[in-house]
Amino acid sequence: MEPDQTVPATEQRKSSFGDTAIWMRGLYMLLLVLAFGVAQMLLCVTTIAQFLWLLFSGEPNVQLTHFGRSLARWLADTALFLTGATDVKPFPWAPWPPAS
Repeated sequence: MEPDQTVPATEQRKSSFGDTAIWMRGLYMLLLVLAFGVAQMLLCVTTIAQFLWLLFSGEPNVQLTHFGRSLARWLADTALFLTGATDVKPFPWAPWPPAS
């Protein structure tokens, strides 16, 4: 199959370098990648705290469980945005996800 000879190659494929919306998404992505790293560290701290709580009390801490669930949902929502699976920006541009 031959390429369309009537349209110049530069017009056949449009560049997105001048698209402000894409650059803004890139800025959001950069900020969220940094926040994702902080959240991973927070998840590690929460995990250690929950383990210590289990070790000494024999049962999980309810507050840590709820926080862990909501943090996991935020991490999932952020990963969906970062990978382009959704255009919905997570917290802080949306409410913090519930622990349901």
